[in-house]
Amino acid sequence: MVSFIQQVAAGVQARGLLRRGGRGLVAVSGGLDSMVLLNVLNSLTAAQGWKLAVAHFNHQLRGRSSDLDEKLVRKTAAALKLPVTVERADVKAFAHSSGLSLEMAARKLRHEFLARTARAGRISIIALAHHADDQVELFFLRLLRGSGGEGLAGMKWRSPSPMDKRITLIRPLLDRTKEELAEFARAAGITFRTDATNLTRTMPRNRVRNELLPLLRAHYQPGLTKTVLRVMEIAGAESDLAGELASDWLAQAGLSGADGARDLSARGGGGLPPAPMFAGLPVAVQRRVVQMQLLALGLPVDFDLVEQLRLTPGRPVSVGLELQVVRDPVGTVTLRTTAAAEYNAEALKVSLSARNGTVTFADTTIAWERLAAGKWTRPVPQPGREMFDADRVGTAVGLRHWRAGDRFQPLGMKTPVKLQNLFTNARIPRDQRRGLVVAVARGEIFWVEGLRMAERFKLSATTKARLVWRWRRRPAGKNSTQRRKGAETQRG
Repeated sequence: MVSFIQQVAAGVQARGLLRRGGRGLVAVSGGLDSMVLLNVLNSLTAAQGWKLAVAHFNHQLRGRSSDLDEKLVRKTAAALKLPVTVERADVKAFAHSSGLSLEMAARKLRHEFLARTARAGRISIIALAHHADDQVELFFLRLLRGSGGEGLAGMKWRSPSPMDKRITLIRPLLDRTKEELAEFARAAGITFRTDATNLTRTMPRNRVRNELLPLLRAHYQPGLTKTVLRVMEIAGAESDLAGELASDWLAQAGLSGADGARDLSARGGGGLPPAPMFAGLPVAVQRRVVQMQLLALGLPVDFDLVEQLRLTPGRPVSVGLELQVVRDPVGTVTLRTTAAAEYNAEALKVSLSARNGTVTFADTTIAWERLAAGKWTRPVPQPGREMFDADRVGTAVGLRHWRAGDRFQPLGMKTPVKLQNLFTNARIPRDQRRGLVVAVARGEIFWVEGLRMAERFKLSATTKARLVWRWRRRPAGKNSTQRRKGAETQRG
């Protein structure tokens, strides 16, 4: 027991997590991890001169069980003669109103509470009870999402609060396993409460914890925790190096937008050496240079966006309605607006309630016909014709042109992708894309002229009615600039 406390104390001191005589706020849920953290830090206060306070956030997700968690934390803080701050919130209602997942809503409210409590107590350090097993779970969650080295490095021993950069989050138990925490709790007689929701299979983290990791430990790698922590350490060190080199390059190149770019003027000499060309940088550094500038512009970053900018200088990429980013050959990423006139704003509502009909929109004439499903057979592809499940399409559709940010799920693909990317892959010239017709049903694109139909609207064995959709584009040069909006005829 003493050894465990000493090991944690040594880690805190070696990493400078909480200085002697410092003030710290301990986030305590009432579960095993946080109750062990509170006990260990409190055991060290006499020797270290720390002044601790306790914070508990009641998520109100488990009814009476949540109230009993709160009661235990209050009782423990009183027994240790530590000040405690408790706050309650209806996380479920907040998740619904904000459109966040339950897990993300809880995290946001909890961190806001912790930062607010720390500021009120003039405390700049918040201690969290994350441990080694949490790191392993996070590694696999991020691996399955396709994260890069920065994400795979996991949580750091110290990091800024997501709600207030002036407040530092520390994780003194990050190299201790759950088993070690449980063993210490038994030896020290620490009372804690078990959250039954940790055993459910509804959240991805729980499935990784309760299904994937036991499988890997039993059949592939008994020492999984040690192995993964080593991989995370390697990935983190390499990611940090790429980040430092990217910051150096941005500073040398005189580019604004480097997230935390370091001041290199202290290197001496009389100025900075000229920055190497962007194209000559290692690929990992190129990616981080682009990523840092996107983050500084307040844009969400994903691998595809970074790669498009990295590989194709001068080619603008849409990131929202009338918004584009572009990287010049030097390496500068800029955000610019696109004049609305560059996008064809024509649109037409069409009723498909009749058995058949035709409509001309822009330079394209579309004829449709509703037929009984008949015996199920896979449709034979024909130029200028598609067949959809009529019930999924419905009787009211919209015709328009491509807009920035449009997403589409072509036949055979598992998830929607940016329509712009599909145009690029299909080698459709940029000057032709805005003239292509897009058909929308129930708020979703089900057909794009010249591309495959949408996966969700395809015929299947359960289809009750078919929508036969034929189209023909007017040849160029034959009044192709005339737009016959609303020219619609329907035959019953």
